[in-house]
Amino acid sequence: MNINLKIKKMREGAVIPKRATEGSAGMDLCACITEPITLEPLGRAVIPSGIAIELPDNGCVAYICARSGLGIKHGITLSNSIGVIDSDYRGEIAVGLVNLSDKAYTLSPGERIAQMIISPVLIPVVQEVDELGDTVRGDGGFGSTGRI
Repeated sequence: MNINLKIKKMREGAVIPKRATEGSAGMDLCACITEPITLEPLGRAVIPSGIAIELPDNGCVAYICARSGLGIKHGITLSNSIGVIDSDYRGEIAVGLVNLSDKAYTLSPGERIAQMIISPVLIPVVQEVDELGDTVRGDGGFGSTGRI
């Protein structure tokens, strides 16, 4: 499914996100910074992307996700697990990062720091009820289906 995603550069040096390969689900977001930023172990920083977006309507959302290479190799991941960019937000996208490793990591200007995935949103009609339908699992959670 193709949609139009409008992207506006908000800072000099901003990089328009793009997919790394034809099969990539996400578009890489780059750090729009003028000098390197070092994240100390357990340190956090909010890194500007330099871009703002306009999603087509409220049936779409942009998710900001960690880059697996940064996470696995260097312990750099999102400080809020996943970012949600609502369809009515028009400000600059910023990425909260945290260094979960025991070594400092220096981010370079223009470095790919996260990925943005555009996805449809289901907008439910919320109904309060007294009972929910039965299932085999029921209310069993947190390991109730077994370890393997």
